[in-house]
This record gives sequence, structure tokens and C-alpha cells, in this order.
Amino acid sequence: MDLEQHKPRYFVSYSGVKLPLKLVNELNQASELENRNTFFCGYFDADEKLICLEKRVYGEIELLHCYSYHDNGVLSSAEITDADGEVTLLSFDEQGQAFT
Repeated sequence: MDLEQHKPRYFVSYSGVKLPLKLVNELNQASELENRNTFFCGYFDADEKLICLEKRVYGEIELLHCYSYHDNGVLSSAEITDADGEVTLLSFDEQGQAFT
């Protein structure tokens, strides 16, 4: 996913277990990142839907989620890359139910 056209926003954590994850406690200034070992970097589309998030630990990406959505705004797919580079791809129908 090409994220260069999206400005990153930074967060302390996320809430919930359902995808897409909900980023919480936005950090508003670059100075708020200086002393943080762990934080989340989120990229959003024009409709403020989360399209990608990175969990950064000591400057390294430990977890990556990239999301796409159906036309009705419901999550269509999630590509999850863990710290070891293992990728899991999940697909959802237009009601948000995972395909098995």
C-alpha cells in the first residue's frame, strides 16, 4: 500500500479486539514522541477510515495492519504482518463477517 500520500498520525495505544483496531490517545506534537519507546502510527483515508497502522517499538515496526473497505464502509480485508514478517490475510463480506 502506498502511504506517501497520507500524513501519519501518532497514538499511544488502541482499544478493542475487533478489526479494524481503534487507535486512541492521539499524540499531537512531535515532542510527545521523543521519549516514547512504543507508539502506533496510523494512516487514514479522506473519510477518516484507518487504512494502515504500524506498531513501532524502539524505532522498528513490530506489527503492521493494512485495511481495505467495501463501498458501504464495512471492512473488506485486513493484511496483518507480525514482527517476524509472517503475513495473515483476512477477508470479510459486506456485513463484516469473516470468510472461512
